[in-house]
Amino acid sequence: MAAIIIIPILVVVLIAVSSYLVYTLLLRDFFSKRSINQTLEKYNIEKTPSQIIKEYYENKGESLSHQAIQKLEKNYRQNEPEQFLAMYDAIRDNDKTKEK
Repeated sequence: MAAIIIIPILVVVLIAVSSYLVYTLLLRDFFSKRSINQTLEKYNIEKTPSQIIKEYYENKGESLSHQAIQKLEKNYRQNEPEQFLAMYDAIRDNDKTKEK
């Protein structure tokens, strides 16, 4: 008798947990990445997010490894997507001041 109630509840819980994990681990990052790329394309920025991060930190005088750049990119992509445009503006301003 209890199995009639417990088995459907366990199935629903398993589906819910697996759906949540798929969303948080795969889909959230995919949608974030797509949104960032669309934003960069909208403003006619031909650089990738990792190139923007690399140039930004090089302009600040810091040298980052490829792995550190990937970690920063994922963090910015998921938590602070507006930072890519701010970093690009800083790079562009730095290039303009170097030209003068």
